[in-house]
Amino acid sequence: MENSAAEPASAPTTVTEAMSRMDALIESAPKRLRQSATFTRRHLHLIAVSTVSDMAKAAGVAPSAYMRFCQALGFSGYSDLQTLFRAQFTAFRPDYDTRLAQLRTDLAEDAGTLLADFAESGHKSLLSLGNSVPTSDLTRAATLLSSARTIHVVGLRRAYAVAANVVYLLNKLDLPAALHSVVGQQDESLTITDDDVVFAITFAPFSDETVALARRGAERGARVLGLSDSDTCPIKDFADPLLIARENEIGGFRALNAAITLSTALAVAAAAARQQD
Repeated sequence: MENSAAEPASAPTTVTEAMSRMDALIESAPKRLRQSATFTRRHLHLIAVSTVSDMAKAAGVAPSAYMRFCQALGFSGYSDLQTLFRAQFTAFRPDYDTRLAQLRTDLAEDAGTLLADFAESGHKSLLSLGNSVPTSDLTRAATLLSSARTIHVVGLRRAYAVAANVVYLLNKLDLPAALHSVVGQQDESLTITDDDVVFAITFAPFSDETVALARRGAERGARVLGLSDSDTCPIKDFADPLLIARENEIGGFRALNAAITLSTALAVAAAAARQQD
């Protein structure tokens, strides 16, 4: 068993201080602590939305080793580290130039290898999805959609592809659905009634416009269904249920395997439920 690094007397009070301590561990800590510090320093954006098991697995260490890493930083455990980073999540999502640079550092760049890596990552995302989404939540969500007068779907930026796909499928299945956007800055919430469902899709760091439309829908009496990649999503305050679809990453890039699979299954289940009514 490797020796632990000396633990600081107090926990970092700023993200900058936490990062400095990670850098120090990378320079001088034993292997597992150094491995945890190196991975975390390169993937700061994952802290806010990942469990300690997720981080440990991605870093290639045991959860107990990752907990020792958190303690070596001065925290009592992972939850304290996560609390510090959650407040400033958006600052640690790397831009695309940074992600490409990291890809060149960590992975082969040829297209065939990248395809294999993304395929494996997608497979892992789907396996996790199948084991983590409660059947009771899926059933409630399908029932909501099947009974709605109109399904108002909103998803912006990265979530737009998921939203557009599910609206297309819902309409093909004879479930009336409308795709909302922010084109023209019009207040589209005025079309929502208390017989409708708002299906709000947003991924960390979350779309303010999506959250606002979902909130206005709830205020107008509509039921709200949420889809996100994090249980810290602000839609959780008025969505019932909030479904979670997490994606594995390759060099900071995430496909939409889990989210599109989940929303597709949900649309088909809703159509089947309406046929039975």
